[in-house]
Formats: sequence, C-alpha cells, structure tokens
Amino acid sequence: MTIEDAGTAPTRRTTLADVARQAGVSTALVSLVMRGAPGASPANREKVFRVARELGYVPDSRARALRQGRSQLLGVMFHVQQTFHADVIEGIYEAAEAAGYDVVLSAVTDSRSEDKAIGTLLADRCEAVILVAPTSSREWLAEVGGRLPTVVLVRHVRHPDLSVVRAADVKGLALAVDHLVGLGHTRIVHIDGAGSPSAEQRRRGYRTAMERHGLTPQIVRGGWAEINGSQAVDALLAGGGDLPTAILAFNDPCAMGALSALHRAGIAVPDEVSVVGFDDTHLAGFSHIGLTTVRQDAGLMARLAVARAISLIERSNGADEHGDGVVVPALVVRGTTGPCRR
Repeated sequence: MTIEDAGTAPTRRTTLADVARQAGVSTALVSLVMRGAPGASPANREKVFRVARELGYVPDSRARALRQGRSQLLGVMFHVQQTFHADVIEGIYEAAEAAGYDVVLSAVTDSRSEDKAIGTLLADRCEAVILVAPTSSREWLAEVGGRLPTVVLVRHVRHPDLSVVRAADVKGLALAVDHLVGLGHTRIVHIDGAGSPSAEQRRRGYRTAMERHGLTPQIVRGGWAEINGSQAVDALLAGGGDLPTAILAFNDPCAMGALSALHRAGIAVPDEVSVVGFDDTHLAGFSHIGLTTVRQDAGLMARLAVARAISLIERSNGADEHGDGVVVPALVVRGTTGPCRR
C-alpha cells in the first residue's frame, strides 16, 4: 500500500465464490478445477482459469492444507542480532519451498525470549520447528522436542527427541590454528564465545590444536558480537604485555570487533597481528574487510535441517533422523592473515 493509499480500505481477497459467480458455474466446479481434480469439461476449465486470472484469484494453499489436516509449515526460531542466522534462513526458505513447505519465522531479541518465540510457532500450528543456535537449557529443548519434530541447528546437544545439524567446530578451529602456525605464528590468542552455543566446542578445538603444536593456549573471554571482540582486544592492549601475533575469534562479528579495536590502536593487520573469524558470513567477503575465516556452509546446513524436519514429519524413508548431522568446515583465506613478522 502506498502512502497516498493509506487512508483507503484494503481490497478484499478474491474467493472461489467470486470466480464461480463471474464464470457462471458452481463453487464446487471451480474448486475441482483449481485442485486439478477430474469432473470438469475442457471448456469449463478454460473458462474458470480465464476468469480467475482476470479477477486475480490466488489459491489459499494454507487454508487447503488445514482442511486436509496439515499446515505444511516449518517454524524457524532465530536470533535477530546474528548475521550468520540470516544466511541460514535464506537457505531454509529455498529448501522448504522446493519441498512444498512454507516457513514461519519467530525472532529472539533482547526483549523477546526463546520461550515466547517458540510459543508463536506452536500457535501457528507448525508441523516441525528448526531452532537456530538456541541458548536455552537441554531440558527446555527436550520439552520442545517432545511436543513436535524438532531440529537444532548450530549447537552441539544430544537427546533422543532432538535432531541436530551442526558444524564440526573442533575441526574448524584446528584448521585455523594450523593455518596460523604454518605462517610462523606461535602466540595465538583465542577470543572465545563465552556462553554462546558452540563456544565450548571451539574452545576445545583451539586448545587441542595448540597443544598438538606444542604451544601454550591463551583464551580471552569474548562473545558473539562485535563489541565483545573489541573489548577483548582492548583488554589485551591494557594488559601491558606483548601482544599476540594472531587472534582467532569465536565468529565473524567478534573478529570484526577485534579488527576495529586494532585499527583504533594503530596496529596493522596482518603485518603486526593476523585475525581469523568463524562462519564465513556474507560480510566477511566484502573487499574492505577481506576476513580470513572458517566457513560453515550455511546453505548446506539449511538444506540438511529442512530435510531432517520433513523426514521427521512424514517418516517416509524409515531413517533415524535423530542424532547429529555434521558438516565439515573449510578454511577461507583472505587478507587478514599473513606471515608472522615479529
């Protein structure tokens, strides 16, 4: 609706009865034609389709599905502040549409809890839910999984009522550490994700890889947002000791916050300090950022999550879709890492 039209009443949706009245046939006949069911002559089919186009009739697929006892809806809970979640949701829409399902989104914000978000999806009669990086307890997730088919995305959690799709976080951190060690770095700091989903797995991957190379791990408390990466670097600078030659951040936004703090301090990247993120969000590839990062394939993870959700709904293939579906990450080298020069 344009601003000029704001004061006018919205146009009423064209119905089957409107098409039947204009075509001079019964509503039942129009319903047969729209469903592709037998019982209408070719002439009547052509007339009904022509009138439907003229009136701009659009079949209400949701109402039809509800009459059949199905909503054909996949609910998706996500955190609105997370850049990676936007990349995942784009893939979920594509995969769901290809499978004949629609998507209902319910966001988590600072003032809207995960409990509130899942309540909206239940009220919308979603047939399954995909929870993107939920932070609630395992018990809460299990309660949701006991009510309807549930796929947990981007979190390491085990429960017989939950299906999980996640990246191999330990492997991803090992790739990053190996890359930096190969460039000659030995003082590599990890800015962790604090209590974020996947943070513990990434801490473990970092420690294991550092110890494998005979190096001493150093973990600085961080988080998932830019401000966390910035504050972590500020804390390192205020510490008075030697700066690390490389920083491995929990995710891309945290890495970008670290880059900002280094820039403010006049520290050149990658000449003085190399920086690596995690996720490979669409922002990481921008030319003015060029962030080296560990890629977890958002599109692949989305497709796996949708496939698992639909399989749990339809139980068509007899496969057990519970447990973990693990996506192997890959290192994407860009301009924020280089040889150790100190």
